[in-house]
Amino acid sequence: MASPDAEAPPPTEPERWRDLDILLSRPGNLVHATFQPSPGLRDDIGSFVEVLVVGAGGLGCELLKDLALSGFKNLHVIDMDTIDVSNLNRQFLFRVQDVGKPKAEVAAKRVMERVSGVNIVPHFCRIEDKELEFYNQFQIIVLGLDSIEARSYINSVACGFLEYDSDDKPIPKTAKPMVDGGTEGFKGHARVIMPGTTPCFECNIWLFPPQVKFPLCTLAETPRTAAHCIEYAHLIKWDEVHTGKPFDADNAEHMQWIYSEALQRAELFGISGVTYSLTQGVVKNIIPAIASTNAIISAACALEALKLVSGCSKSVLNYLTYNGLVGTHIKVTEFVRDTDCLVCGPGTLIELDTSSTLSEFIKMLEKHPKLLMSKASVTHEGNNLYMQSPEVLEQMTRQNLSIPMFELLKGASFVTVHVSGMAESNGNKVSSLRKLRVLFKGVEEASKMDTTESS
Repeated sequence: MASPDAEAPPPTEPERWRDLDILLSRPGNLVHATFQPSPGLRDDIGSFVEVLVVGAGGLGCELLKDLALSGFKNLHVIDMDTIDVSNLNRQFLFRVQDVGKPKAEVAAKRVMERVSGVNIVPHFCRIEDKELEFYNQFQIIVLGLDSIEARSYINSVACGFLEYDSDDKPIPKTAKPMVDGGTEGFKGHARVIMPGTTPCFECNIWLFPPQVKFPLCTLAETPRTAAHCIEYAHLIKWDEVHTGKPFDADNAEHMQWIYSEALQRAELFGISGVTYSLTQGVVKNIIPAIASTNAIISAACALEALKLVSGCSKSVLNYLTYNGLVGTHIKVTEFVRDTDCLVCGPGTLIELDTSSTLSEFIKMLEKHPKLLMSKASVTHEGNNLYMQSPEVLEQMTRQNLSIPMFELLKGASFVTVHVSGMAESNGNKVSSLRKLRVLFKGVEEASKMDTTESS
């Protein structure tokens, strides 16, 4: 007789896919209008659908596992972080021996070891380091991020692929669907974003509360909490001691210094509760993560991704929230898209003279009230007109700065370009990508275009 503690044998391939095959091979009352049930649909999804998972942390680990077990065989994952000891309690794909290694690489390896036939390509880099064409190769993008700025950037990238017809109506086949998941303790959300149809991230950015900020006078004179002491060391003491040296939240020595200073200040004012973990949380705005919440939200996101590519059921409309703090509460809310959204709309209209150079165009973006974008790089249909970095691309495209935009765009009267750079958001400078419609004044074809919005 086998020991009750013995690990159960792994399922055979037919057993593993039995329920999924049933779901994809029979019709139903809740299926999408385009759904065509077929016993071979799972194989088609595995062969022809490529999915990008952004983030390989607590939620990202769950997403990779769930997507691999939902029939997706061609996955990519991108994450810039390495594994820390503090990750091990909830990011189940990582082990002690993995500490210091890239999250994306280890997560991809572990899932491929457990789910046969799945190929996961890891990318250990910043999301801004990838060209637009990298993101365009995927049929769907699934987000497992803990940063508003990162979500905004990927949202801008995906919405940038959406094309509009001459009547400013979105062209459905150009939409790049996204599924966004997020968790905060016992709370979480799963959201479907279909650019041009449902609200994008920017349409209802107001859903995210502003980051808590403490008055400097409180930090400097009357601290009352452990967080006050930590922020004093972070925002005031660091600059006093390290003049001109930028603080790096990912540098362990820098974080240890903040912790030590905060501890001393807390002892001075008789305040308890300063720990290294809390110091990281306050400085990096880390929200406590619960493994069970990650698992639930990931399951919802993976199911929505499967619905989108197969049509086996109608997608959620369009924002699902979960609260497991007291019992279990799940609610779906349908938010309305902002038709004037700068990100998922047709694009901000910029009017130029045919003599305006690329350099003048870039300077114009800095003063445009809706953009306020500095250090802009400009691309058109995948071609780099000017790139701020890396240095080799800046040197290669620098000569274009003195050339009129009309010439660079081959005499087109009305075109769409993408610009990336630093833009203001809630008082901070963040990486942004925007889609712009460029119209040249005085060109005959331009008179046919709607110019109700101008720069």
